[in-house]
Formats: sequence, C-alpha cells, structure tokens
Amino acid sequence: MKMSNNKTRKGTGNSTRRFTTQSSLDSYVWSICDILRRSNCAGALQHVPEWTWILFLRILDDREGQEPEQAEAVGAKFTPSLKSPYRWRDWAAPEGTKRLSLQMGALGAFFGFVNGELLPYLKGLRDRPNATPRQKVISEIL
Repeated sequence: MKMSNNKTRKGTGNSTRRFTTQSSLDSYVWSICDILRRSNCAGALQHVPEWTWILFLRILDDREGQEPEQAEAVGAKFTPSLKSPYRWRDWAAPEGTKRLSLQMGALGAFFGFVNGELLPYLKGLRDRPNATPRQKVISEIL
C-alpha cells in the first residue's frame, strides 16, 4: 500500500481512496478490523498475521507494477514473482477478475481459494525450479 504525506492510497484500476485526515485513515483501518472481528476472531492480536501477509502482498504487487517500466528503461527483462490469479490485483483488488468470480461463486469460495490455492502456491514458490531470491523470500514469509 502506498501512502504519501497526503495519505493517498492508489489501488489498481481506477480506484483511488483519499485519506484527508488521520481520523479518516483510522476509520478505514477499523472498518477492516470490524470485518475480521465478525469472522469470529477473538481479539485484535489475532488479526496481526492476516494484516501482515495481506499488506506484504499488496506492497509486492504495487512494486511489481512499477518494475516492468523500470526494467524496460534500462533494457532489462522483468519476470513477475507471482503469476495470475495469485497477484494482489487478481484476487484482492476490488476490480480483480479472480475476486469478482469468487464473489459470484459458492458461499466460502473466497476462503477456499485463499486457503486451498493461494497460500499453498505462495508457500511452494521456494521449491520451484529456478526460483528467484524474491520468490524464496515470499515463500519464507508465508
């Protein structure tokens, strides 16, 4: 998540959310906590692992969204660390094609994807032939 001094978060696609005050940012974070709390988590400390890996994947996606242009500028080849549909922009962004299909799917499809496909994929990156150092880090974090 990119945060600047004016507290703007740019999402994928056309979505941009402006946080004009610390209070508006706090309110946004608490609304996410409310969603997690409704999922029967006993306390805020139980949310920390989810927040950590979700924010990590968001930041990774933002970074890898900029790296193709940077690589092209110096004549280098860019290979993304994650393939579709495992990138943030695919499964978590509001306009993500995977997210939209999961939301229209059966009850529990989203959690089934995250627990049954996404996390095993991310954890298994280090075991792939020719895994990059970044893929190994992603695998270790997850």
